[in-house]
Amino acid sequence: MSQQPSRRFAEDYLVIWVDGNIDIAKEDCQNTMEQLRAVVNQVQQCTTAEQCIQQLVDNEEKISFIISTSAIGQHLVPDIHDMETLNAIFIYYGDEQQHQLWAQNWPKIKGVHTTIKSICKKLEVVVKQCNQDQVTVSIISTNEGGSSKDLDQLEPTFMYSQIFKEILLDMEHGQKAVQDLVAYCQEQYHDNKKELTLINEFRRTYEASTSIW
Repeated sequence: MSQQPSRRFAEDYLVIWVDGNIDIAKEDCQNTMEQLRAVVNQVQQCTTAEQCIQQLVDNEEKISFIISTSAIGQHLVPDIHDMETLNAIFIYYGDEQQHQLWAQNWPKIKGVHTTIKSICKKLEVVVKQCNQDQVTVSIISTNEGGSSKDLDQLEPTFMYSQIFKEILLDMEHGQKAVQDLVAYCQEQYHDNKKELTLINEFRRTYEASTSIW
């Protein structure tokens, strides 16, 4: 497996593509990568189960999605299925009906697929659900005695997100801030055609008066 450059990504999601025949120099592999990265920007390739497990360990702070051939998946899934940050597994290749038999025993497996296109469609649904799940909604309940829930019991990440939001809303963002944001996003997605198109559209059309907060 060719080692990919390590850099900090803006997203919290990671796709790990596991296939013993991956050769990124081939056009079909490049096309697969482009389709996957249109859904999740960070995609890592692995050719063995061991490499996949190491990627999960190294990126334990990210929500991960596995795309694996059935041949590797049958040995890999039992070792990774219970990892907390592993959200979903997609089995690729092979006879769909034949591989459904073992795959149905693992709840995180989201189907056996014969095309990358069908995987990407399902992955989009799963990522959308993850995005919705991560929207923090806090309701501070009041018990019958009238006392509020202790703020210390709230998740620290929620408290930090609220503070961060207030800071952002209070800041004045001029054209320089927009340029800096565009430059940062272009660096993050420098080889992702779909995202670069959206970033360039934002750069051309952004107006503070039309922003939604």
